[in-house]
Amino acid sequence: MRIAMLSWEFPPNHTGGLGQHVYDLTAALARQGTEVLLFTLGAPGALPVEEVNGVRLYRVWPSAPPASDFITGVIQANIFLLERAVAELSRQRGVKLVHAHDWLVAWSARALKHAYRLPLVSTVHATEFGRHRGLHTPLQHFISGVEWWLTYESWRVIVCSRYMEQEVKHIFQLPGDKLRVIPNAVVPERYLRFPKGVDRNWFAAPDERIVFFVGRLVWEKGVQVLLRAFPLVLARCPQTKLIIAGTGPYEGELRRLAGELGIAHRVYFTGYLEERIRNALYHWASVAVFPSLYEPFGIVALEAMGAKVPVVVSDVGGLQEIVEEGWDGYKCPPDQPEALAEKIVALLLHPERAAVLRERAFQKVCQRYSWSDVAHNTRKLYQEVVRERRCSEWFSNTENSPARPRITYLFRRYA
Repeated sequence: MRIAMLSWEFPPNHTGGLGQHVYDLTAALARQGTEVLLFTLGAPGALPVEEVNGVRLYRVWPSAPPASDFITGVIQANIFLLERAVAELSRQRGVKLVHAHDWLVAWSARALKHAYRLPLVSTVHATEFGRHRGLHTPLQHFISGVEWWLTYESWRVIVCSRYMEQEVKHIFQLPGDKLRVIPNAVVPERYLRFPKGVDRNWFAAPDERIVFFVGRLVWEKGVQVLLRAFPLVLARCPQTKLIIAGTGPYEGELRRLAGELGIAHRVYFTGYLEERIRNALYHWASVAVFPSLYEPFGIVALEAMGAKVPVVVSDVGGLQEIVEEGWDGYKCPPDQPEALAEKIVALLLHPERAAVLRERAFQKVCQRYSWSDVAHNTRKLYQEVVRERRCSEWFSNTENSPARPRITYLFRRYA
C-alpha cells in the first residue's frame, strides 16, 4: 500500500510531540510494508528530499513574501505543500489514500482528496476547544472551525485516547463509527541507553534529588501548579531540585512565579534539551511529574515510564488512562498543588515503593504501547478505508485512472 501523509512537523522540525509521533509511526509503517510519501515543512540543515527509515520524505520551504499573521502563514505553507505533493503524486501511480495530522495541513490534505478522488484519514492530536477550555477569541473559533472541517472531510478520524474520542464526538458532533482510537507508543530502548558526555553537576548538586518535568511551556501543561506545589515539597524534602525542560510562550510567566514563591534558586529552567541530555535527566530523576490541566494522551508520561522513572500525573485526559493509581504511578486531581506535593513527597521519602511502581510501569509500556501495534492497527484502518472506497459511488471508476489531479474541480468550485 502506498499513502501520502502530510504533517506540519517532522524531525528536526519540532514544536510539540507531533513530529516525534509522525517519525515513529512512519518508520513502523514502513517496516510493515506500507510505502509512505511524507510531505512536511523544512528545517535548517534538512534536505529537501531524502529517505528516512524507509519513508520517502519531501520538505518544503515557503518562499512567498512573509505572512502578516499566523493564519496567513499557515495557508501559504499549505499552498507549497500542495504544490510539492501534486508534483510527486502526478508522477507516481497507486497512492491509495491521504493521511493528515492535525488542522495545520487541512487545506492541502482536502485539496489532494478531491483532486485525486482519494479517501482522507486524519489524526486529531488535540483540539483548540480542549486546550483553552472553550473558545474565547476569534482566532480560537477559526482554528476550531478548521478542525471541524478536516474531520468532516475525513473518511476516518484517528484519536489517541478514549478521552479524546469523547471530546471530538462532543465538539465536532462526529458519529462514533467515523472514529478510531489508536494510542501512542514509545521506544523504551531510546531512553534506557545512558548517553556519554553529560554531567549531572550541570543541573543539580550531588546531594540534591531531581524532580523532572519535560514538555512545552504552555498554560495547559500545568507547570504553574507544579511550581506552587514545590515549596511544600521543599518543606519536607529540602535537598530537592526541580528541573523544567522545554520552551514555550508561558516561560516568562513561570519564571516570574518561581521568583514570587521564593524558590527560583531551587528551580532550573533548561530551555530546549537535545535528546541525549533529556535521556540523561530521566536517568537521574527521582520523580517525573506531569501536572497537565488538559492532555489528549500524555506521551511524556509514557517516555518517563519507559525510562524507568516513577511518575506523578494529573488525573485528566489520556493520562488517566495510562497510569493506574498506586499500581504503576500516582495520580492526583488537576490544579491542586497540595495534592500534587503529597504524591511527590511520597515517592521521594519511600524509594522502595517508587522502585516497585517504576518497574510495573516499565512492563506496561513494553506490553501495551509498542509502535509495531500502532502501525498494525493503522494499516488495518487504511485497508478498511480502501475497501469501502471501492464500494463508494463517489470514488467509483477511478482505480485505473491516470495519476493526474482533477484541477478542473479545484477551479470549478470558485468559478
